[in-house]
Amino acid sequence: MTRSPVVSVSDLPRQSFGNGGRFGAEFARIGPVVGMQQLGAMYTVVEPGMRAFPFHRHHIIEEAMVILEGEGEYRYGETVYPVKPGDVIAAPAGAQEAAHQLINSGDTTLKYICFSTQQKTDVVEYPDSGKVGAITWAEEEDTEGDGVLFRHRAYQSDPVDYWEGEE
Repeated sequence: MTRSPVVSVSDLPRQSFGNGGRFGAEFARIGPVVGMQQLGAMYTVVEPGMRAFPFHRHHIIEEAMVILEGEGEYRYGETVYPVKPGDVIAAPAGAQEAAHQLINSGDTTLKYICFSTQQKTDVVEYPDSGKVGAITWAEEEDTEGDGVLFRHRAYQSDPVDYWEGEE
């Protein structure tokens, strides 16, 4: 069966994501639906007062977001930028000033598409909570789970020596 390279975001199946507090969103993966392998794309819907993800920075993956509807604030390093429909937002991999978070500070639903590079492994830091995470994606889409081969998160304040636990 040939996969269509065209999809409407309104036809994508959405999943809920959040913690029951100020983090909550619905998202739908676009890339696998249209057959992209090196460029990720995710449609995200965030209600007023909410944010989809914690403030974070990627060491490997780059992201770019395109605002489709609603208004919000883009927290980028130490600066907060207002965003509106038509804005394109950069989230390059790298330095501390590249930490980012998109917040729906408006009165209506915020809808955006996030594009990302598709490296197999990434390291992510969460400056607000002091956590760090590592993730490696499985080679093939895992239809039973979330497609993750390896995931680990820990607090940066609890480092261990390279040789700890080794004999």
